[in-house]
Amino acid sequence: MQASQANKKTGRAATLGLGLALLGAALFAIVLLSMATGARPIPIDMVWSALVSYDPNSTEHRIIWDLRLPRTVVGVLVGAALGLAGAVLQGATRNPLADPSILGINSGAALFVVIGVSAFGITQLNLYVWLAFAGAGIAMLVVYAVASLGREGATPIKLALAGAAMTAVMQAIISAVLLTSPRTLDEVRFWQVGSLAGRSMEIALQVSPFILIGAALALASARLLDGLSMGDDVARSLGQRIGLSRGLAGLASVILAGSAVAAAGPIAFVGLTVPHVARAITGPGYRWILPYSMLMAPILLLGADVIGRIIAPPGEVQVGIVTAFIGAPFFIALVRRRKLATL
Repeated sequence: MQASQANKKTGRAATLGLGLALLGAALFAIVLLSMATGARPIPIDMVWSALVSYDPNSTEHRIIWDLRLPRTVVGVLVGAALGLAGAVLQGATRNPLADPSILGINSGAALFVVIGVSAFGITQLNLYVWLAFAGAGIAMLVVYAVASLGREGATPIKLALAGAAMTAVMQAIISAVLLTSPRTLDEVRFWQVGSLAGRSMEIALQVSPFILIGAALALASARLLDGLSMGDDVARSLGQRIGLSRGLAGLASVILAGSAVAAAGPIAFVGLTVPHVARAITGPGYRWILPYSMLMAPILLLGADVIGRIIAPPGEVQVGIVTAFIGAPFFIALVRRRKLATL
């Protein structure tokens, strides 16, 4: 009996490992497609040639290295960060609606960046990152504090409502600042809707250390999230310190979401949809949900970016708008479900 269970467990682990390998291959394919797609289509073989044997005299090679490769690398980093942040938040709060955009984390990060640009003239990304961290952390604390009021504490529905209310307030403040400061509006107008366009390799290099730190914290918290997702009593019975576990998860989410917002603006719904799809494939264990989310989210984000480049030529639709069209119906379907409290 025990041997049979061990074989089943080993077989499932092998299957899920194969799934990760397939997702890695899919991510590689969408990366090549991202670099081939644009106002000037470039054949895949030319993309590969540019990557392995760069020719500075080739216009196509320069387009790929100067424009599309940095944009794609930023998309991979931001997608992975949002996917992990959403999965961590859903596990730590036991809330299937948890997502950096829905809980106000993205809006908090965006608000602090907009205020920094408007009030202090900040335009450097290295300062954007710290402003985004501060805004994300404060927003998360305020939303959790508001949702915790009352005897029932921070239930999933109260967290979603508090997050929606805080997001509305912060978006109103952002709109007021942008309407009264044309300079700030010009500085952040494309960034504010969520965009990968015009991103440089310098941006990727500046945010990658923070995203790597956040990803390491998130992946290291898999066992803690398994306990938290089953309820505080179960987690305590397993010897977990609830406050410390949630603090670690919150720190990982703030670092990941803050870095993503600083690099590409507040992109919504990626962190909401991807963990649910990952959970449907892997089951409830965060040992697998987290790496699946980390690979699936950049596939979704880059796919949305490619769609945005081909549906309105010769211009493009910003990726934040495309992900909103994809994620909004998914969010509505989740809200309509009755079993919101279970994951």
